[in-house]
Amino acid sequence: MALSSDFTQPRTEATTPPPPLIGALLRMPFETVRDRMLAGLHERGYTDLIAAHLNVLQYPGPENQRPSELATQTRMTKQALNYLLGQLQQLGYLTRQDDDTDQRSKRIHLTPRGRAAIKAIREIVREVEAEWEQQLGPRKFAQLRHLLAQLQAIAAPKDHAA
Repeated sequence: MALSSDFTQPRTEATTPPPPLIGALLRMPFETVRDRMLAGLHERGYTDLIAAHLNVLQYPGPENQRPSELATQTRMTKQALNYLLGQLQQLGYLTRQDDDTDQRSKRIHLTPRGRAAIKAIREIVREVEAEWEQQLGPRKFAQLRHLLAQLQAIAAPKDHAA
């Protein structure tokens, strides 16, 4: 009797994928929000922003952070983050200024254009939330928000230094 497995036998019929796991269920709405953010920013005149810039501008934003802190928060390499910071600085969204407490470091500061873009992002996300609340109903949407906040608290890295 020959041994076979799904890996050694050619597929002869189309199979439907299994239901999505939690990672996909979280990722898919997140991608929708990011797509809407970028489209909404472009509609509002911020046509020079690209999807990668949203990593820098994401909540809670880069204001008064050191690039190394922001790299950790965004899970980016320092080199990749500094590349994006340079682009955003050239485009007029932020500046990098000397850190008063550490001469070796810089602090990121949003310009008025940067603050306006973050305000626009929040407005766009509120529009998405309003649509989803209307589609799910206020009770279910509040429950979703509550459960996601609980999940975030559970999943957040714990500070072990005490």
